Amino acid sequence: MYVIFGKKTIAALLTAAVLMTTLIISGAGLHDHAVMTAADDANWGLSYRTEGSPPTGNASAQQLRQYRALYTGDTAQKQIYLTFDAGYENGYTPHILDVLKKHHIQATFFLVGNFIETAPELVKRMVSEGHLVGNHTYSHPDMSKIRDEKSFTDELTKLETLYQQTTGKPMPKFYRPPQGKYSEDNLAMAKKLGYTTVFWSLAYVDWYNDDQPTKEEAFSKLIPRIHNGAVVLLHSTSRTNSEILDELLTKWENMGYSFATVDKITLA
Repeated sequence: MYVIFGKKTIAALLTAAVLMTTLIISGAGLHDHAVMTAADDANWGLSYRTEGSPPTGNASAQQLRQYRALYTGDTAQKQIYLTFDAGYENGYTPHILDVLKKHHIQATFFLVGNFIETAPELVKRMVSEGHLVGNHTYSHPDMSKIRDEKSFTDELTKLETLYQQTTGKPMPKFYRPPQGKYSEDNLAMAKKLGYTTVFWSLAYVDWYNDDQPTKEEAFSKLIPRIHNGAVVLLHSTSRTNSEILDELLTKWENMGYSFATVDKITLA
């Protein structure tokens, strides 16, 4: 678990944990995937059918909305909701924050306990520069395997306490399930705790530290598949993301997109 192991072990655990979702979220081709209901235990997955248009999730926006969950914003607006997942800090977040500041963009960072404990000054910087910090659980377990409400609640509230101790502010009520693993019970428990569950509508395989995508590979996924209301998932542990972010944001801006944090998404 993130809180007790070193960086190499953490990276190895993360790699193993997400292996089963690689083909789905990388979008290696425009194949259709079976659509699952929110009642199933599932890995969040996407089917990209038309470039430039929102993908289909394995639970519909309507199904998710009843649990105060989402994977896109308003698809009628040229708006991007940029999010970063961070299980640990390995040197790239300061530059990512510098680039976001240069572009006057606020993003959403979903953090786990290890990141807040080992990089508190970066967390404080995120808050001071107007970024939204969301709950990625304290120890990054497979939450779909957690059936009892107390254990589920403990993962979120332990991180809330750590965040408040670090920043002096209450944690915003936005939650991203580790690895995108969820169940209908999870969604209901998160809603009961006052959380909005945030999945994503655009991601690519950026988390293998020893096998980072090239700039061209990254752009081949992130440029043609961007769409109105996109909730974009990037990992701040990615060297490639750090290197391409300035150019990537410029490209998206030149395509007419603006940016907002996920708390600006309206769930009607």
